Amino acid sequence: MKEVKAYIKRHKLDDITLALHSLKKLTGMSVVEVRGFGRSRKKNSKAAEADEFVGYVSHLKIEIVCSDEMVDEVISVIKKKAHTGLFGDGKIYVTNIETAVRIETGESGEDAT
Repeated sequence: MKEVKAYIKRHKLDDITLALHSLKKLTGMSVVEVRGFGRSRKKNSKAAEADEFVGYVSHLKIEIVCSDEMVDEVISVIKKKAHTGLFGDGKIYVTNIETAVRIETGESGEDAT
């Protein structure tokens, strides 16, 4: 199993979500609001006043746990739908997941995703 984390621009979430819904074997995703800075550390970003001093920019983080076989397809969908051609479109990271446990049923491994 793999975890795909993608940091995206807020306005791209709907496009990405709709495209991911078309992947039949995808069991779900989580979305988290995040703030941070990258290499650009733009001073003219539209961050809240409290964040401007530090240079934080608001983004969304998508978290998806999927089978190894689905990773390339998930990445492809996110890459295509998150792309604007402008600076700061985001990043995608993939990590290994050792195990998963469904609390409700006690299933573990890929059956729990």
